[in-house]
Amino acid sequence: MNIRYIKRIYFRIPIILKLLMIVLITMIFFGIIIHFIEPLQFPTAFDGIWWAFVTAATVGYGDYVPLTPTGRIIGILLILTGGGLIAFYISSLSTTTLKREQDLENGRLAFHGHDHFIFVGWNERTRQLMKLVLEYYPGRRIVVIDKTVNKLTYKEYPVHFIQGDATEDDTIKKANIANANCVLITADITKDEKQADTYSIMTTIAMRGNHMTLPIVTEILSKKQIENAIRAGATTIIRSNDFMSSLFFHELDHLMQATPFEDIDQLLVQQQFSHQKLPLDLEEETFSKVVNNFLHQGYLVLGLIRDDAYTIHPKPDFIMEENDILITITNW
Repeated sequence: MNIRYIKRIYFRIPIILKLLMIVLITMIFFGIIIHFIEPLQFPTAFDGIWWAFVTAATVGYGDYVPLTPTGRIIGILLILTGGGLIAFYISSLSTTTLKREQDLENGRLAFHGHDHFIFVGWNERTRQLMKLVLEYYPGRRIVVIDKTVNKLTYKEYPVHFIQGDATEDDTIKKANIANANCVLITADITKDEKQADTYSIMTTIAMRGNHMTLPIVTEILSKKQIENAIRAGATTIIRSNDFMSSLFFHELDHLMQATPFEDIDQLLVQQQFSHQKLPLDLEEETFSKVVNNFLHQGYLVLGLIRDDAYTIHPKPDFIMEENDILITITNW
């Protein structure tokens, strides 16, 4: 039983550590032998071990040299065995390092960090989002899961890439979802809307099954699938088609000279939205008074939510009521 347990541990040890252990044992073995054979030349066992490493590494400082025939035979055996072991260890170390870099680029390595963002889908939207995250949260790590991309270079894109299907538990666990901060699931616009939404919903179910409290932001293309995405466990639904349709409408027909797309883009980049519950002392007050009050706190009030209905830019004399939720923007 003990031998079987030792074998199991041994075979689980990485090859680099196995080689390092063999090198250390070999150097210690030869160092101790030369110490006992030539105690005058090698007063301590450490002196012998030092000589063994220097000799096997072909450095040859010459501070310790065996003088007797027996000692020189030991030196020959050390060169034939230890020298090869050290050379093999160094070459294996180089090979392992190179393989790890390749595995990282090819998405085979699991992520072991924490408080990171997980992006499902590698596309122009996630690339632009990556730049924004790195600009505003430079210390935040990003994990990208995609089954269509075969390689991502870290130097070009500073993310941890995992190649695989985001609906499978093995892939999700590689992304270390247990310690993630948030998940963003983007729709695959190369598929038709129903297929893309089905995959997004299946991914949401898989993510929620692995982490019950994690915020999950899911992009849905069709209105018919919004309820399914909510039932699947999505915390927030991004209705990209609705947003783009409204934006197209503004571009087609706006009375005043403006650039709606650029305006909204800069608003989202430079400011962040925040919902604030109406303070008790501002109930039954006018909207203009509420705006002035929040401006002093660094918030710009755009409108309010009352009974799940949105009212944007109400009249200045609009009377605020209890349980109103203020829609505000503020600096990042």
